[in-house]
Amino acid sequence: MKISAITIFPEYFAPLELSLIGKAKESGLIDFAILNLRDFTDDNHHTVDDTPYGGGAGMVMKAEVWGDAIDSVLPTSQTISDLIILTPAGKKFSQKMATEFARSEHLIFACGRYEGIDSRVTTFYQSQPKVRVHEVSIGDYVLNGGEVAALAITEAVVRLIPGVIGNPESLIEESHNEAGLVEYPTFTKPPEWRGLQVPEVLTSGNHGAIAKWRLEQAEIRSQNARGD
Repeated sequence: MKISAITIFPEYFAPLELSLIGKAKESGLIDFAILNLRDFTDDNHHTVDDTPYGGGAGMVMKAEVWGDAIDSVLPTSQTISDLIILTPAGKKFSQKMATEFARSEHLIFACGRYEGIDSRVTTFYQSQPKVRVHEVSIGDYVLNGGEVAALAITEAVVRLIPGVIGNPESLIEESHNEAGLVEYPTFTKPPEWRGLQVPEVLTSGNHGAIAKWRLEQAEIRSQNARGD
């Protein structure tokens, strides 16, 4: 998978060199390209924004700069690129969405700032045959920019690519899997800590009882945490 991120703060993406994502990059499972949006400006001040039509507070990022930047990473082959525009107005990111993105050949993150990106960027690329456009939010709150959201989505997606996680079975039981439950409580040695005991069933050796207990706890935890 190729991942392209377009931003005015390329330094935000340094964590991609760490942990499992960094190892996946080293092994060739994924390839990153981090682009500075200001490199696609044509004025001395490298201006990427302007005042909004209709008035109002804040600045809007310019369509022509974004268009040039996005065009520069679109492959010349028949590859379909998934353009992810990070915006608080987008569809809320989910594990299901992460699974869908993990099947993509090319993800492009458009990391907006200020009052967002000129909406014509979304409209234009929705009409392009080799681009699938997704306006995405990571939650019902506002960030200063899309970089943090892009990092969160990247981590959620990359770990689903075969070969990135050492033990793929760990993906089956974790939170927000296909069963739609959060993960059951987990424990490790020692069996007693500060007066708190590990549930007896987990040390019983009865795998059927353990599986039943874990499912029950996952259902209880999911109800308490989400209520849905």
